[in-house]
Amino acid sequence: MSIFPPQSRAEFASNYPEIPYKMVHNLDGHPLLELDALANLAECLPAGSVECNSGEQPIGVDDVPEQTLDQLGDTVRNIAESGSWVGLRHVEQHPDYALLLEELLSELRPEIEARTGEMLRLESFIFVTSPGGVTPFHFDPEHNILLQICGSKVMTLFPAGDSKFAADELHETFQIGNRPELPWRAEMEPGGTEISLSPGEALFVPVMAPHFVRTGPKPSISLSLTWRSEWSFAEADARIFNSMLRRIGVNPRSPARWPARNLAKAYGYRAIRRISSR
Repeated sequence: MSIFPPQSRAEFASNYPEIPYKMVHNLDGHPLLELDALANLAECLPAGSVECNSGEQPIGVDDVPEQTLDQLGDTVRNIAESGSWVGLRHVEQHPDYALLLEELLSELRPEIEARTGEMLRLESFIFVTSPGGVTPFHFDPEHNILLQICGSKVMTLFPAGDSKFAADELHETFQIGNRPELPWRAEMEPGGTEISLSPGEALFVPVMAPHFVRTGPKPSISLSLTWRSEWSFAEADARIFNSMLRRIGVNPRSPARWPARNLAKAYGYRAIRRISSR
C-alpha cells in the first residue's frame, strides 16, 4: 500500500513547489516512528545530530539555549513529562531510516522532478515534543513535507519571499552561514495562516517560508522529509550575490520566486566563488 494516496499525490503536484498544501499519509503506527525506537535512535546518533531544548519557548527568540544531552533516550521516552523539544537530525545516517526516507520520497519523485528537476540532498528530521511545546519563528532552505505521526500541532505559516515577515538582509545572512532565529513582532501574526496537523496528515512547506509551531495537549512526533533542487540552490546563491552587492552600496532587487530561475545572479556568485578558491 502506498504511503501517499494517489489523489493526495495528484493534488500535491498541482501545488508544488510554491503553494503550501495539506496532504494525507498512511504512516501511522510505523515501528521506526514509535517512541522507544526514537529513544534508541537518539542514543545512537552522533551528538551533533541531536538537539534538545526546553519546550517552553517564546515564538521569537534570539538564541535557543540547548539542554544537556545526558540521558537523552530517557528524555524521549518520558516526553509527556519532560517539557522538552528534541530534534533528531539527518536520521538517514541510520540505514533503516535511510530506507524509509527513500521509500517515502520515491512515491513523490515523479511529481517533484517534473516541476523542479532532480531531487538533491535528500535528508530527514524527526521532532519529538512535549505537550504545549513551541518551535520558534524560523525558515528553512529545503523543500519540506512535515508528516504528523503522533499528537497534534498547529503551524502558523507566512508567505515565502515576503519581506514583511523576513527582510532580504535576513535571507542573505542565513545563506552566508549565519543562521539566527527570525525576529518576531506580534503585529505580524495576522499575516500568517494557521494549519492544524493530526496523525495521518502532512503539510508541504515551500522553501524559506517563515513559520512557527505550537504542539497540542499530547506529546507530538513529526517526521520531516526534505530535499533541495537546482532552483533552491540558485535562489540561495542569488541571495549571497545580493549580499556582496549590498556591501558595495548597491540596494539589489530580491530574487524572484519560482518559476523564475535567478540564474544570472547565481552564476555570478558561483564564478566569484570559483575564482576565490584558486
